[in-house]
Amino acid sequence: MNKLMWILFLILSSFQVQAAIEIYQFEQPEQEKLYNQMIDELRCLVCQNQNLSASNAALARDLRKQTYQMVVDGQSHAQIVDYMTQRYGDFVLYRPPVKASTALLWFGPIILLFIGVIVLISTLKKRNQVIDAPLSDDQHKQIKKLLDDGE
Repeated sequence: MNKLMWILFLILSSFQVQAAIEIYQFEQPEQEKLYNQMIDELRCLVCQNQNLSASNAALARDLRKQTYQMVVDGQSHAQIVDYMTQRYGDFVLYRPPVKASTALLWFGPIILLFIGVIVLISTLKKRNQVIDAPLSDDQHKQIKKLLDDGE
């Protein structure tokens, strides 16, 4: 039993702890709420598909710390967003604003869907036209010849 416990201890101790727990103290519950809202809205620039609260990348940790400091210093949601977008661009936002530089991001899926529907409709129309077309005299002769050769 002692050997089994020792082996279990070695196995479990060989795993690295992936996420470090960050504990920030806030003077007011509104600050904590704003902080949590901000780290959920801001994207990790390294991971790109995770927000700051879900990422454990070094840059995400730095951005969480920066966000915490800005919240504690009394900056508003808009001020934090402005700072982050000035420094890192609109990509840092999970919901970037609708403007000329992000138009393709917002309207691209709709445009692609529209193009797909047009291609599908035109393909189906062409398919129906080919099926409904009557056979020519040459095609009738070729069919008759093939049928006669098979007998």
